[in-house]
Amino acid sequence: MQDSFVHKGKRKILVEYLREKIGISDENVLKAINEVPRHLFLESVFEDFAYEDRAFPIAANQTISHPSTVAEQTELLEVQEKEKILEIGTGCGYQTAVLVTMNAFVYTIERQKDLHDFAQKKLREMHLRPKFQSFGDGFLGLPTFAPFDKILVTCGAEILPIELLKQLKIGGKMVIPMGKTDEQILYRFTKISEKEFEKEEFGAYKFVPMLQDRNK
Repeated sequence: MQDSFVHKGKRKILVEYLREKIGISDENVLKAINEVPRHLFLESVFEDFAYEDRAFPIAANQTISHPSTVAEQTELLEVQEKEKILEIGTGCGYQTAVLVTMNAFVYTIERQKDLHDFAQKKLREMHLRPKFQSFGDGFLGLPTFAPFDKILVTCGAEILPIELLKQLKIGGKMVIPMGKTDEQILYRFTKISEKEFEKEEFGAYKFVPMLQDRNK
């Protein structure tokens, strides 16, 4: 698949939808979504629908999130250039691509080997380079590279992953959906001190579950 003028036109329409209907106001987020060709992360059968606000199945019984969900989570993260961002759940690599396009230093973990390999290959083809891409257990984070300015969790956790909070720097933010499998609440935690966090709530969403260990 190529990135044609038709695809670029559809992205502009998507960006206007995100701005006007969803209320995304961070122009850096909108600019990144306008630049990243979402259709290249999907099977060709979904190409014509890639810029609709829909989730689609990808490998390993996972999904690529709605563009509105990607935009909302990214906006809540308040991404600044050259920040160190830990992403839990690389998936097909689309969210990773958005963060890299925003000039963040992205460290990303995926527990599904097929998805890890796909995303690694796809991002390389698109000349988008995360600082570190790992096949591993997202619950453990990447302590070797900690602390992180921001942490983004792209899957729903039933319990708060304390190990991830430990890897967040003072003043840093973690955006994470939490709750049972059928529905989660999206939260943003801001680390005030080593033992103190501010918690904000941003409504109900539906994500694939956050699971432990790696799955080959």
